[in-house]
Amino acid sequence: QVQLVESGGGLVQAGGSLRLSCVASGRTFSSNTIGWFRQAPGKERESVAAINWSGANTYYVDSVKGRFTISRDNAKNTVYLQMNSLKPEDTAVYYCAADARSYYTRDYLSPREYDYWGQGTQVTVSS
Repeated sequence: QVQLVESGGGLVQAGGSLRLSCVASGRTFSSNTIGWFRQAPGKERESVAAINWSGANTYYVDSVKGRFTISRDNAKNTVYLQMNSLKPEDTAVYYCAADARSYYTRDYLSPREYDYWGQGTQVTVSS
């Protein structure tokens, strides 16, 4: 059974940092795109960042560019999201997701491209 488990969320003051982790089990995702998404109360799920299978290519939504960094360690089947200079508007439940297709994703920042989802981890940024 494929499972994605996020961790690393918590409460942090504005300007602070958190590092989220997404660990995959049940199969290897070393040939698959992994994305991070978030959903704030009363809002739709939105993309945050994505990374291709090798880690050579990364993609970010404009609101997090320069503050967030996505990376992966395929040997550990783990993807990370380093979040710096956090703002109250970053408050949300953060989800990682994996594209079931190997090596290719048509639209890296579209939730519709992803097949496997974790349960999410809460990030709260206080002002």
